[in-house]
Amino acid sequence: MHELQWTPITLATGLHILDLIGVVAFAMSGALLGVRKRFDLFGVLVLGCVTAVGGGAIRDTLTGQTPPLFLRDETYLWAALAGAAVAFGFGERLARFERALSLFDTVGLGLFAASGALGAIQFGLGPLGVVFAGMLSGVGGGIIRDLIANEVPEVMYRRDQLYATAAAAGAFVVWALQGHVTPFQSQVAGALVVYALRWLSRRGWVKLPVRRLPER
Repeated sequence: MHELQWTPITLATGLHILDLIGVVAFAMSGALLGVRKRFDLFGVLVLGCVTAVGGGAIRDTLTGQTPPLFLRDETYLWAALAGAAVAFGFGERLARFERALSLFDTVGLGLFAASGALGAIQFGLGPLGVVFAGMLSGVGGGIIRDLIANEVPEVMYRRDQLYATAAAAGAFVVWALQGHVTPFQSQVAGALVVYALRWLSRRGWVKLPVRRLPER
């Protein structure tokens, strides 16, 4: 048997597909929150889109890649609109909004954190820059989503469910694997690390410490 060889075309296609899956997942996460908040169709679509492309837009702006990728390749916007529309149309059939929100949010977080790390590596950033860019790509859209929906951003207080920390860990794995595996494989590995940490934290096995000041 011949060993499977990754060509630039199949590799680019694989990475693009993973990115689009993350866009759809984040768009559904934002849109479902909009449905729960009783937004109208336009509001749900807007919330879904900013959730899907917000983190990547911040990353691209910081690294000088302007205009942001979602404006250079409208496939991302179409995918975001499609995900938000599906969530609006079928959101009422989802019996548990919290579970659905969490699932889509976690999928998007892992894929975007790993994708952002890959972009930072290609831009020539060091390990801290890669981790920061990957983390920002993962959590940026969720922060914008929560602020628009008048929610406290989850990244700021949910120590029992690792969010930004999980994204940073996934980005670090992508950086550590560069040169050893293909970019597609490193993105999958980074995303899986994010999912594993989120799963462990939800069960109370991994959490961050909280500093409590004495009451006066």
